[in-house]
Formats: sequence, structure tokens, C-alpha cells
Amino acid sequence: MTDRRLFLKTLAAGGGGLMLGVLLPQAGAHARTKPGAADTGSSWEPSAVLRIASDGRVTMTMPYVEMGQGTYTSVPMLIAEELEIDLHDVVLEHAGADDKRYMNPALGFQVTGGSTTMRAAWMPMRQAGAAARMLLVQAAAQRWQVDPASCLARSGTVMHPASGRKLGYGELVEAAAAMPLPAPASIVLKQPADFRLIGKPARRLDTAGKLDGSARYGMDVQLPGMKVAALAITPTIGGRLDSVDEAAALRVRGVRQVVRLDDCVAVIADHYGAAQKGLLAARPTWHAGSHASLSTEDIVADMRRASQSAAARVRSEGDPEARIAGAAKVLEATYELPFLAHAAMEPMNCTVHVTPDHCEVWTGTQVMTLARAVAAKVTGLPQDRVTVHNFLLGGGFGRRLEIDGVERAVRIATQVKHPVKVIYSRQDDIRHDMYRPYWFDRLRAGIDAQGQPVAWFHHLTGSSVLGRFLPPAFKNGYDEETLDGAERPPYAFPAIQVDYTRHEPQLPTAFWRGVGPTHNVFVVESFIDELAFAAGIDPLQYRLSLLGDNPRARKVLEVAAREAGWHGPREGKTGRGLSVQFAFGTYMAMVVDVEVEQGEVKVQRVVCALDCGVVVNPDTVQAQVEGAVIFGLSGALWGNITLRNGQVEQGNFDDYRVMRMFETPRIQTHIVASQEAPGGMGEPGTSGVMPALANAVHAATGTRIRKLPIVAALQAS
Repeated sequence: MTDRRLFLKTLAAGGGGLMLGVLLPQAGAHARTKPGAADTGSSWEPSAVLRIASDGRVTMTMPYVEMGQGTYTSVPMLIAEELEIDLHDVVLEHAGADDKRYMNPALGFQVTGGSTTMRAAWMPMRQAGAAARMLLVQAAAQRWQVDPASCLARSGTVMHPASGRKLGYGELVEAAAAMPLPAPASIVLKQPADFRLIGKPARRLDTAGKLDGSARYGMDVQLPGMKVAALAITPTIGGRLDSVDEAAALRVRGVRQVVRLDDCVAVIADHYGAAQKGLLAARPTWHAGSHASLSTEDIVADMRRASQSAAARVRSEGDPEARIAGAAKVLEATYELPFLAHAAMEPMNCTVHVTPDHCEVWTGTQVMTLARAVAAKVTGLPQDRVTVHNFLLGGGFGRRLEIDGVERAVRIATQVKHPVKVIYSRQDDIRHDMYRPYWFDRLRAGIDAQGQPVAWFHHLTGSSVLGRFLPPAFKNGYDEETLDGAERPPYAFPAIQVDYTRHEPQLPTAFWRGVGPTHNVFVVESFIDELAFAAGIDPLQYRLSLLGDNPRARKVLEVAAREAGWHGPREGKTGRGLSVQFAFGTYMAMVVDVEVEQGEVKVQRVVCALDCGVVVNPDTVQAQVEGAVIFGLSGALWGNITLRNGQVEQGNFDDYRVMRMFETPRIQTHIVASQEAPGGMGEPGTSGVMPALANAVHAATGTRIRKLPIVAALQAS
């Protein structure tokens, strides 16, 4: 039977070079369907391109985007390892929009998200590098008339140790390109003991450009004749533009045009300063619409009612109702998690030039082909007449999985004869974000006389982001993303029931460095802590007693507790809390130390232990943990998007607070060695740190945090 994990195809050999396409399953067992796409029945399509030029230069067209997570270093490490070249010899190019060539096999279309990059790239990129190496070795052996097994590839050359001969890759590519491709089953990968790069710390390839300013983000786009647009978007959800003083705006020096859309006005100018001044002079007025009186309290009251209505039964095992009827004690709790903004360092921006027969888009996006599709839809052009140029992303966190910003920019550009860069101000970026959903959860558990759980009930109420983003993924009343971390927590409960009620608020919701786990891990790990406290059992020992059939989760928990000195001394009003999780293919445990004084929480230390399978770049893993921890601490301590009179109240970092450098705790990362397939690292740290922090606050103050953000909950208690 043919091994269908990977095929290779010689795509071109022009100019004396070798070009290989990596072929991957278009829709595997775990792949999702592209939004709006039909099943074509095709099984295999090219996904990425590796080129070796006649001068020996190796170029990789990167199918994933770089938004700070280290993709542009870790993925080339896989190629370089098997191709036997130095990491710095790989030249990277941004991929264009093409689902066939650059499809993410884990998700079924061209997308970077869901902590899938290394999981998706691990085998295909290694096999591509190994296949190219085999072709080059075979080409050298044929020229020397020797057995290929007597040759070695090292540092971009093929050597024949017995005769001392060697040839650079550039001298061999023309012959290699003419050879038949190796059968997938014949591709020989290096053994872990022979790795030179994988598993070793590697400096980021994109660091130098970010330090000297040569790295280019969407905000850096400069084009001949380009104009800049500043926006005023309806402040009320669902509102519409009423009036604009266009003449006043045009009197501002440098302002060239005013563009009106249904829900916003854009002032087009020679530079952003003039555009902003023109926007102030325009004094737009708005029709508030049907949500003029909407508040967060209204949404939550509606969710509370919805949580008591019929729900989709996600999981029911072990007759939970019968078991809880015989429990020695029953505990109940309600948890609420707020709307959260992304607040990436680079605000939303998009540059567009529309002509009668073509549309060009310059932006940083996680979904290249979706950006192209919406530009085609707005302009009425066929997709092959739309070009999307991608850039480094100054933070994504799921915000740039959305195409609303591209759509608005293209709508504006259709009325402008010049290329136009549309820039969201920080206030625009926060007040017109697509937010992490609000959650309203009811939990109930029965424990026996020894304090051990006999039945676990979890009813989730909230938005299904995946149900909107990929409607086919919403089946039987729920989707797996929303239930991740709740449907199958790491613990062995004798009986469990998990229900879900879909509730879509008037506020737009989206992915936020994870969706299900950032919510579910917090709720599960907080309520487990409540059970341990009610049973009078140490929270660490309580969790360990429930992880007997989960050795990888147990191991990371033991390592984190040991390295943090779980039973060690604490001073003053301090507390220590922990969590354990399995999310995005990675096992992770966190221990957090806090000090609480007059309602303010100082996070002193975070200790993380993780098993993410095979580690490609330990430096990237550590950096991902640190970034995710800071992101999660910010969200848990202060994050809160609220509505009043139909308008988002927060607008900048003064009222949507994020952790500052002086507030950042010591963060220690301990990697548990593993030979399992790689797991994701972009999001687990955010999910894990939030409940560990809340549990630490309870240990310090006796206040159980059931409603985030933590600081607001403490001040209200």
C-alpha cells in the first residue's frame, strides 16, 4: 500500500536549479474545511516549495506566517537538519495566497493558527529536506560512479570520504532535478541521536531585521503616490453614519478626499497626521441603531437565562445523576469570564490599490486566501486578479484570522484612485476588535466521604467562534474548539456530564490566543481547586490522585511542583496556586506565587513544566511560554471589555491594561524530554497561567475568584 503521508514533485528545474513541492493531504482526518469551500474530492495538492539554486542558495517559500512565535526559525530548522546545511543558509520568502500550494494540513486551508504550525510541519518539512539531500547525493554518486551509500552530505556539500572528492550542492542541482523522485517509503530521516539542529537552542533568524529596522510589517508599506486613511467607525454596535462635514475636512492641508461607508468615514490624506486632523474637522455624527441601550449587564442576564435552557449533550458517562444522588457532599459554582480584546502592538492596517482590472493588497494576515477572497468579493474581480502581499505580523493572537479589516480597506480603496493605507488608531483597534467571548458556566460536583469526586457536571454557555468561522465544524449543537479542555479534562472522573448552550451576543467574537482552553482550563482548574479545598486535601495531591491514567500530565505537574518548591516557605500575604492541562497537543503545569496587598496583586514567580513532544528549538519554547504567560496574566488580572449604551467603553492601554515590564514576574520554564510528536506552543501558556494565578490569589486571601478579571473581583469583595 502506498505511504500517503507525503509525496514530492519536481516543479521546475529552470536556470540549473532544483525546485521541490511538498505534497500533503488536502483534508486529513483532523483537517477542517475552508470557510465556504466545497469538497472537491482531491486528495493531494502541493503545499510548500523548496528551491536550491545553481549557486547553492537554498530558498524556502514559507507557508506559515511569522507573528512573533518563531515560525521563521523553527520551520527552517527542520529543512536544514535533513538537508545538512546551516540554518543561516536558508533564505525565506513570504508565501502568496494559494490554498493548493500552501495549505496547512492540520486545518485544511492556508492559515497560521491554533498552535498547529510545528505539528503540521514536523514530518513534511523534514521529509522534503531529506528527499532533496538524497537526490543530491545520488547525483554526486552518479558523477563519480560510486555507490550512493559511500557518500555523505555535510554543510551544503556531498563528499566521498574514500577518495576525498566533494561537490557543492549548487554543482549538483541540475543533475538532481532530472532524477526521479525517491519513493516516500524510501526517504530516510535522521535519527534523534544524529540531530545537529533539532532540539538545540537556535537564535531567531528574524531578530537582526527587527533590531535594525529592516524587518517589514504591514504598517511599513510605502508605495509611489500612496495616500493614508484615518477612520471614524460607528461607536455603537450596529450603528450607521449619519452626517459628515466634508467641506471642513477638505479645508485641512493635505486632505485629498472623504470616503463614506455605511458604518464609517475615512479621510484620505497625504500623511496620517493630516488625515487625523481632517477627521476631527469632519465631525461625523451617527445613528445609534437598535443597540443604543445595550450593556454588558444585558448580555450577561441573557446568558444566565440561556444557561438554564435546553443544551446540547456533549458527553455523558458513568450515570452522573445516580452517582451525585449518593454523594456525601455536593458543590456548585458559577463562573464568568469577560470579553477580551487582542490589543496587539501593531494596530490593524491594510494597504490597497484597486484598478479596473486588478486589486493589490498589502497587509499582515494569518489567512492569506481568505483575505484574497474578500477582496475579490468586494471588487467583483476574479480571484486570479487579486494579489495579496504578506508581511511580518506585529502580533496576531487570532485577531488577524479575521478579514473585516481587509474588507473595510478594500471598500474604501474602490473609491480612491491612488494606493491607500488604511490605519486603525489604537482606539479603533480596541473598540472595533472581535473579542474573546464572554462565558457563563455552571458547575456541579459530588464528592464522597474521602473528598474524592464521584460525579462532575459542566454546563458551558457562550459563543461558538468556530461555528461562525467554519460552519461545517459546528455539529450536533457544538464544536470541538469551544469544548476543548472541558469535554475531556485530564482527570479520571467516575461519572461526567458536559453540556453546551450556544449564545451569540451582539458583540462580534473571535479567536483569542485560543478559545476553548483559555476559558475551559480556567473553569476546570478553579473548580478542581474548590473540590480539594472542600475535601481538606492539598491541591497538588488532590490532582495527582486523579491523574493515575495520565502519566504525561502527572509528570509535568510533579516537575512544576518540585521546581517551584510547592511545600516550601511563603512570606507575608502570599499564596501559591497551580494548574495542569492538556491543550493544543501539549501537556503543561503551572505554579504561580503571588502577593496581595490592598486589592493589588503582585505576581512574584511563575514556574512552568511542559511536555510538548519533540522540541525543535528550546529557545522558542521558552519564549512562547514567557509571552503567553504575560498575555494570560494581563487578561486574568485586568482584561475586561464592557459595553455601555451600545458602545465599548475601553479604548487604550490606560483603561485596557496590560502587564508592564516592571510588573513582570520571574518565569521559569522546564521542558520534560519526550519523543512524542510535537505539540503546539503558541497558546497553552495563556490557558495554564490564568487558573494557577486565581488559585494563588485564593490561597493568599481566602477569596475564591469565580468572575474575572481578578483585580476587579478583589475590589468588589
